[in-house]
Amino acid sequence: MTQEDESATKVHYICQTYVEQKPGRGGQAGLKIGKQFQYSTAAEAQNRAEREAQSEDCAGADAYVIVEDPNSGEVGSPSFLVRIGNVPEFDDF
Repeated sequence: MTQEDESATKVHYICQTYVEQKPGRGGQAGLKIGKQFQYSTAAEAQNRAEREAQSEDCAGADAYVIVEDPNSGEVGSPSFLVRIGNVPEFDDF
C-alpha cells in the first residue's frame, strides 16, 4: 500500500431508518434509529431509503454521505441525499 492510498479520504454512503419511540415518563414520543446500511454508491443508499420508507414500521429514512479522514479518524457532517417521512432535525443528528 502506498502512502497516497493511506492518506485518501474514505466516502461512506449510508441509509438510516427511524422508528417511532413510545412516550416515556416525560410523555414525549420521539424517533430512534431503526436500521443502518452502508453502500458503495449514492444511488444504492438513496434507493434503499426510498424502499425502507415504504415499510409499515418505518417512520422515515435518510440517505446521506459522510467523508472520513483515515489519518485523523475525523468524520465530516452528513450531506443528505434524500430525507423521507418523519426524520430528526439536523441538529439532533
